[in-house]
Amino acid sequence: MSTKLATNSTTTAGLPQVHAPRNETIPLDMAWVRRAQANKSAIERRAATIGARRSVKKDYQAAWLLKAITMIDLTTLSGDDTPGRVRRLCAKAAHPVRTDLLDALGMPGITTGAVCVYHDMAKTAVDALRGTGIPVAAVSTGFPAGLSPFHLRVAEIGESVMAGAQEIDIVISRRHVLTGNWQALYDEMCEFRAACGEAHVKAILATGELGTLRNVARASLVCMMAGADFIKTSTGKEPVNATLPVSLVMMRAIREYHARTGIRVGYKPAGGISKAKDALTYLALVKEELGDPWLDPHLFRFGASSLLGDIERQLEHHITGAYSAAYRHPMG
Repeated sequence: MSTKLATNSTTTAGLPQVHAPRNETIPLDMAWVRRAQANKSAIERRAATIGARRSVKKDYQAAWLLKAITMIDLTTLSGDDTPGRVRRLCAKAAHPVRTDLLDALGMPGITTGAVCVYHDMAKTAVDALRGTGIPVAAVSTGFPAGLSPFHLRVAEIGESVMAGAQEIDIVISRRHVLTGNWQALYDEMCEFRAACGEAHVKAILATGELGTLRNVARASLVCMMAGADFIKTSTGKEPVNATLPVSLVMMRAIREYHARTGIRVGYKPAGGISKAKDALTYLALVKEELGDPWLDPHLFRFGASSLLGDIERQLEHHITGAYSAAYRHPMG
């Protein structure tokens, strides 16, 4: 049987990224925030079913995995990052799957959704990606703890924007959530949003440090009211990062926000998503909870690096029927 995928499959070509309309700031609605609750046992039951009930095979699985590639923020956030490592990662983002595999699948030219680096490496990434249409996302605001002086966190955003980053991943002050100071969180997020200018802003909630799912729901709403274009689970540095229960809470907050305002806010799970089967589970959850419009890199991203290698490995298995060694699919 031919391994060519139909042209109307769920993959998208690696075209230059054009961002969705901005999420404009709206007034903080404390009544709405206080009404936000989370039934932990019900959420965990729902999350436990998604991987068991949703399964795609053969050409359909390959198509979904190709789509997942276009939604990856290919990431390096290590203390030993070098310009050479960042340039190699950018080369992988522009050519995420071996040419022979893409030719066999009939899907040449796809790219990852973005490259995500420390703000100090933003210019290196921008220069390396020039002409590819792939945006650079820079982590700022004292990533990952967000505990540097506030004016320095705002200044980091400005430096990243000046370097050419089109997306800024900011970290919120967890203490505002843990103490229920929603006005302070809103004001902080508004300032971060303003400092980003035309760059899109992803608010990292660091959900593993927020204590409860109710706090996750409320923090999601406040950040969206303050103009976050995406809400993101984690920095990848916390003990617990992206999970399905947290994702369900955040997706439902996004769905409610869209129902009330008409504004679509993006979602980015990050940290701990390293297997192709996990990517398929998250995509199934997005489709069920948010619908097809969110199955797009403008509204959904994976924060990951090793995920791409496993997806490429699964695509080779789809074509050849044999699993290859991981070293055949390096990041750079």
